[in-house]
Amino acid sequence: MTPRTPLDLVDARPGPAFTVTFDGREITVLPGQTVAAALWSAGITSWRTTRGSGEPRGVFCGIGVCFDCLVSVNGRVNQRACLVRAEAGDVIRTQEGTGHHD
Repeated sequence: MTPRTPLDLVDARPGPAFTVTFDGREITVLPGQTVAAALWSAGITSWRTTRGSGEPRGVFCGIGVCFDCLVSVNGRVNQRACLVRAEAGDVIRTQEGTGHHD
């Protein structure tokens, strides 16, 4: 039996895929995906480090309540990856600490 994907289950027909870059690596994104969903789909689960200890972080709550998924999108730091919709050509970068040069 062939495994079915969520797209199969809902009979979804998204528009054409596009690309963004994450730390210089091209990632394919489906229309409507958040940055977090796009990164997860590409097998990337961590894209921020904590201020004090530099521990890796990614999605924790997935609904914009916590701030574990902060990322830099097109030079704007402190963007919650779970809330920001990925757009064609976005430049996404790992955020270290506060994202500002401390």
